[in-house]
Amino acid sequence: MSKLFSRFAFAGLGLLLAAAASLASAQVTEANIKRLIEPRLGEGAKVTGVTKTPYAGLYEVQVDGDILYTDANAKYLFIGRVVDTQTYKDYTKERVDAISSVKFSDLPFDLAIKKVKGNGKRVIAVFEDPNCGYCKRFQETLKSIDNVTVYTFLYNILSPDSIVRSRNVWCSTNPVQAWDDWMIDGKTTPTAPAACAAPHEKVLALGQKLKVTGTPTIFFSDGSRIPGAIDAQGLEAKFKEVYPSKS
Repeated sequence: MSKLFSRFAFAGLGLLLAAAASLASAQVTEANIKRLIEPRLGEGAKVTGVTKTPYAGLYEVQVDGDILYTDANAKYLFIGRVVDTQTYKDYTKERVDAISSVKFSDLPFDLAIKKVKGNGKRVIAVFEDPNCGYCKRFQETLKSIDNVTVYTFLYNILSPDSIVRSRNVWCSTNPVQAWDDWMIDGKTTPTAPAACAAPHEKVLALGQKLKVTGTPTIFFSDGSRIPGAIDAQGLEAKFKEVYPSKS
């Protein structure tokens, strides 16, 4: 029995060593790909991760929230989506959604305007600019949505005027109403008191950290996001995914 046990023990050790060597080799390859491909992507491009994929020997390269593909020698660059031809499963979208997700509960909600409709059980956070036409369209959409809590982060990226308008809203006696008045009815908010400070810089830094590049950008409580405006039907469909028992 002892010889048999020893034989299996040595065999198991061999497998562990082989696995460790394979892992080390993969790490070297991925590090080498990062070193080779990053300078080839243009000035300012930052590769945040390289991972070997299970399809076609490709390596996934994460760059500023996007996904590209390359070979083991980083000689060729593949730009596009990887889709299963039998199931039509979009592997690229699945990975982009995964790497762009956030821990919703960690968002600094004290920097946002909070609006509650109905029971408020369905929660979203939205980054919006007061001069964004698509944001105004989304605000119109929200008029028909009930049982929702909306945290609006005033993300001023379109013009210096956006900073002024957002500050006026933030410093008003009723920011929720002031935001609706401006975004839906075009009613200008009175000028904010000189002593009032709005969290513009903090929200801007937050949006940049989360790689929010356009407005509106909508975050859901499961950590997923939708960049751009969405209509009522699409929003309700998304809520059904996130809150199957509440929608």
